[in-house]
Amino acid sequence: MKARSALVYSVLRLLAFLVPFGILMLFPIMREYYWLSAIFAALIGLSLSVLFLRKPLDDVTAGLAERRAKASRSASDEAAEDAAADAVAPPEDSGPASDESTPA
Repeated sequence: MKARSALVYSVLRLLAFLVPFGILMLFPIMREYYWLSAIFAALIGLSLSVLFLRKPLDDVTAGLAERRAKASRSASDEAAEDAAADAVAPPEDSGPASDESTPA
């Protein structure tokens, strides 16, 4: 995932909330009910991000998909190496290897 695309998307999402919140806080009634301003700003920000931030969101999700695909490939490589190592394990000895193992 490219850190730049995630950073751009995060900043744009924050701006989509903070700009409407700042504008709403200019109204005297909204200063009194700041929590209502926050709710309206969140709804406006969500709407703006759905409408206008599709491209940055696609960039971020494509980066995440590439990262996940790379991680799953490396995990399958490790499993293949483990299977190959198990297949090449040395054979066990059928008889005693030394005189110490036999009772005297």
